[in-house]
Amino acid sequence: MSRPALHAAVLDAVGRAITSGDVPPGTPLTLEAIGAVHGVSRTVAREVMRLLEGLGLVRSKRRVGLVVLGMSEWNVLDPRVIRWRLAGPGRDDQLRTLTELRHAVEPLAAAGAATHATAEARAELLDLAGRMRVLGSHGDLAEFLALDVRMHELLLRSSGNEMFGALADVVAEVLTGRTRLGLMPPAPVPEALDQHEKVARAVADGDPGRAEATMSALVGEVRRTLSSGA
Repeated sequence: MSRPALHAAVLDAVGRAITSGDVPPGTPLTLEAIGAVHGVSRTVAREVMRLLEGLGLVRSKRRVGLVVLGMSEWNVLDPRVIRWRLAGPGRDDQLRTLTELRHAVEPLAAAGAATHATAEARAELLDLAGRMRVLGSHGDLAEFLALDVRMHELLLRSSGNEMFGALADVVAEVLTGRTRLGLMPPAPVPEALDQHEKVARAVADGDPGRAEATMSALVGEVRRTLSSGA
């Protein structure tokens, strides 16, 4: 295994252990222990700990070394932390909070895109929605997911709000995670395809109110589905 791959494997293992609660807050971590458990050098263990510290999962404490931190300290918007939490026992709560974030942000982002998107972005949104319709009817979920991620990313980045644009990777991780975990229907429901097309058309037409309302309905349906356990 190459060194970058080794770093990633150990980072994922330790990150999942912390975010799942298997390694609770307050637990001291040493480079020696990480190296022994995962069979890696002290150099690799140090790099992994540095990355975890940057994510807010651990902190250096005098005379103790590195100590695991609680969720309130985590960089919960980092895609890696999201991925680890979705893979753990707190998956349902993570999906709920992320969907609530989307419901708060994406309708406003769609409204902003209707005002600020370039002509090229508007044309691409229409193209994406049309291609999603075709792929959805054929059950090609892998390619459909790629287009879905791109569409939501484009809306966020075209919103005229750099804060919304910074959430593009977060939304991408949520969409990818739901598919990876088998939480998506075997084929996109017609209503969802309709709503994607309506959002794209509203943005292309420069209609902020319609774009906001349609995106609110789209993400709101996801929220209701999660709440009902369906």
